[in-house]
Amino acid sequence: MDAAQAIADLKEISPQVRDVVVLGADGGAVGSNLGEERAVARLAAGASSLIEAAEALRPGVAQLEAATLAGSVFVVRDGERLIAATTTPEPTVGLVFYDLKTCLRSIDEPPPQKPARKRAPAKSQAEDAAS
Repeated sequence: MDAAQAIADLKEISPQVRDVVVLGADGGAVGSNLGEERAVARLAAGASSLIEAAEALRPGVAQLEAATLAGSVFVVRDGERLIAATTTPEPTVGLVFYDLKTCLRSIDEPPPQKPARKRAPAKSQAEDAAS
């Protein structure tokens, strides 16, 4: 499934989730429900900063929540990809983590780039005649 559909499904089943961004292995946004690029970049940068800070304290971070009075920020990592979301105040933490993991895992990873195949040089007419 593509990121847009996975995020739409997430929003449908998890009413506590507000803003969502999915980051690929390269750190770039793969999908989001935010309309403005600046908002996507801000949530992506915040999620990356949270993961980096948590990694400095506890290497191997798979998920985290930062709770504020206005709501929470969740970040879930699966391999090299991650999903970040903001929520309403006092979310059901375990359910949000579960929904984010499910969303992230449902997104198809882009196929690895195959190196371009080189064509064999064309045979000249003389080589063709000799064969």
